Amino acid sequence: MRAAATDTLAARSLAHVWHPCTQMKRHEAQPPVAIARAQGPWLYGSDGRRYLDAISSWWVNLFGHGHPHIKAALADQLERLDHVLLAGFTHAPVVELSERLGALTGLGHAFYGSDGAAATEIALKMSAHYWRNQGRPGKSRFVGLAGGYHGETVGALAVTDMALFREAYAPLVRLAATVPSPDARGAEPGESARDVARRAAAALEVWLAEHHAETAALIVEPLVQCACAMAMHDPEYLRLARALCTRYEVHLVVDEIAVGFGRTGSMFAHQQAGIRPDFVCLSKGLTGGTLALSAVLTSDAVYAAFYDNEVARGFLHSHSYTGNPLACRAALATLELFDRLDALNTNRALAARIDAACAPLTGHPRVRHARRLGMIWAWDIADTRPDFARRYHQQALARGLLLRPIGNTLYAMPPYVLDDEAVHCLAHGALAALEATLQEEAAA
Repeated sequence: MRAAATDTLAARSLAHVWHPCTQMKRHEAQPPVAIARAQGPWLYGSDGRRYLDAISSWWVNLFGHGHPHIKAALADQLERLDHVLLAGFTHAPVVELSERLGALTGLGHAFYGSDGAAATEIALKMSAHYWRNQGRPGKSRFVGLAGGYHGETVGALAVTDMALFREAYAPLVRLAATVPSPDARGAEPGESARDVARRAAAALEVWLAEHHAETAALIVEPLVQCACAMAMHDPEYLRLARALCTRYEVHLVVDEIAVGFGRTGSMFAHQQAGIRPDFVCLSKGLTGGTLALSAVLTSDAVYAAFYDNEVARGFLHSHSYTGNPLACRAALATLELFDRLDALNTNRALAARIDAACAPLTGHPRVRHARRLGMIWAWDIADTRPDFARRYHQQALARGLLLRPIGNTLYAMPPYVLDDEAVHCLAHGALAALEATLQEEAAA
């Protein structure tokens, strides 16, 4: 009965659900996996199989599925207030969350959206509108890093440097400029990661010197460009970029959507550079992987530029579910867990255990550029076929492991709650799936 139910659910999904980031025709051979429930780092299929969620369900889940503290907070909030519009009204969860995020970032004004792409749109619009309100409407263009990813709505695509996502919509997109990425894998012989960062910052300086008059903002994924195959860079780039943006009067937007909330070892990645940006974009882990929510934090100076008697000078952007009380309460409960569990320090010990368990994978002869930052691991696999990611994903699922490589880059971004069994499953399953995939390639 379970197998039949799973088959029926998968078939119904294919008949009625358009799955994201998917060529649906591929599901003819590989139906979607039907998940019935989840607990901690584990997903449980309708057929009774379980899978270790080693990518935190697209990088959103921090403290495991179904965490009792977050569930209790949501149940309590549901008894009080499910939703109210935030235009002209307010409520305790959104006020308390804004205060908490302001204390964590040093940016005292929070604007809310529904997801990461919405946060990008908000920050870009807010930056350009700021300059317009300052009497400088010509500063309306943006610059980002090569290989950058900031979402797939039309405005976010403008600063997303990934042809696969962007080319079909080129007529709709007002493209931003790109400058070289400080990706440490680009080091020349004898160069360090810091040297690469300085070289990339020098290129940014040349670009800003010529184009600052029409540039509203630079947008950067701090320390890790996740969709760019986990490209990691030295904090020096952020320090230099901050100084250049200040000198040339260009906003610095840090996209912490994927790397915030402890992923890189600090609460927010940009804090490792000791800088304060003009905008911080947050989402994904903000609610611990329970409800959709995003936030953009900005400075008093930006906020003041919109504070006026004239309505048109206000920031007239909205979402129906802006500042949803349930989502804000989940976010508050998630932030409380960081304190209760001493999560950042606990993660350091967990990361060391995962490092040790993954040593055979790191030392594999086909692995290049093995790297880790905080709770993000990545391994580039040399000499693979173009369909490596799809085939590896299937081999990992067969071993009870959810991993989705980006191109030929295998990565893991697990929840912060792995016990010894889960660490073993991750390390040994990832290596076994690699060996099986490479054997499959050799046979083909």
